Amino acid sequence: MTVNKEVKSQIISDFANKKGDTGSPEVQVAILTAKIENLKEHLLEHKKDNHSRRGILMMVAKRRKLLAYLKSKNVEKYNEVIEKLKLRK
Repeated sequence: MTVNKEVKSQIISDFANKKGDTGSPEVQVAILTAKIENLKEHLLEHKKDNHSRRGILMMVAKRRKLLAYLKSKNVEKYNEVIEKLKLRK
């Protein structure tokens, strides 16, 4: 599964707070999660691809920072996003 335009628009419609919302932390975390899942599949096949490994590590760090920000601002939304995306706390 690649994160193409259709997948991204579906994610945005699922997690947006209002119409046209693409910058909220909830949407950003959901898009990053989809990209991480896609790259994880790639790395299972290509174990020595260190450039992609670095990319996935950077995405995970960015997602972690966004989740920390969301938790500090709105704990209910944080718990909702964690539950929807099936992420560990």
